[in-house]
Amino acid sequence: MMKLKKIGIIAGLSLALVACGGDDSEESSAESESNGEVNVGEEVEYTITGIEPGAGISQATNKALEEYDNLEGWTHEESSTAAMLTELGEALDNEEEIIIAAWNPHYMFAKYDIKYIDDPKGVYGGEEYITTIARKGLKEDMPEAYEILDNFYWEVEDMESIMLAAQEKDLEEAAQDWVDENQETVDSWSEGVDSVDGQDIELALTPWDSERASAQVVKIALESKGFNVTLTPVDPQIVFQAVSAGDADASLAPWMPQTHKDFYEKYEGEYEDLGANLEGAKIGLAVPTYMDVESIEDLEPKE
Repeated sequence: MMKLKKIGIIAGLSLALVACGGDDSEESSAESESNGEVNVGEEVEYTITGIEPGAGISQATNKALEEYDNLEGWTHEESSTAAMLTELGEALDNEEEIIIAAWNPHYMFAKYDIKYIDDPKGVYGGEEYITTIARKGLKEDMPEAYEILDNFYWEVEDMESIMLAAQEKDLEEAAQDWVDENQETVDSWSEGVDSVDGQDIELALTPWDSERASAQVVKIALESKGFNVTLTPVDPQIVFQAVSAGDADASLAPWMPQTHKDFYEKYEGEYEDLGANLEGAKIGLAVPTYMDVESIEDLEPKE
């Protein structure tokens, strides 16, 4: 019987004109426009558009506001992934400025013309990897599932292809299509693994399409060996808490070494790390390619 209860995830722009001296301010603004200069901070209302408060990238963005002196007075608008993507799409349609908290693998980089901006202070870390964690005792209790989870590894392009296809169809269908087209790879994860007769296993995941994609693919692989698989989307901290307590059997969702570092270290020793299941991931701030900004340090402080 599954022990982990599902937890629900709660998932134009107006320009503020600040009077700083009447006619002088208006003349200065007009002069800037005539010179082709754009104050990016003003254009985005000194706001970074983020996602869910519980996400690792949200924590990193809050830290960036503290670490970068030029971001003094800026606001990090935490909402949801869906809301951020909606605002991004609308800004691109209207060729407006926007700064978002971004990550890949994600279909946004395949669908939209956006780019990361440099992070000289390294607040968002370097290249990330996604690791697999399992509850202690899983290897003894479910050696067949343990081996499949331990063998699971794929590429950034694999995950993003499912996420992009899922914009036109159900993610479950997109995952099945990927499995059908990459059966040899999937079979390699379970090669030599004996089948079981309806054994229950629960995987905890974060509620984002990247982790839903990996979870669905592994669900198919496990089911092919006779497992009954439950996927439970929860907040990142709950992923580590549930696996550490044995309330979930495993997770394919932790991003390391930066995004989920705090949770990883908080529960370290209470779960088993099976190693990377995907490498080459990244988090950071991103903007449309038409924006003339290359670094976080290019952003103007709020006056």
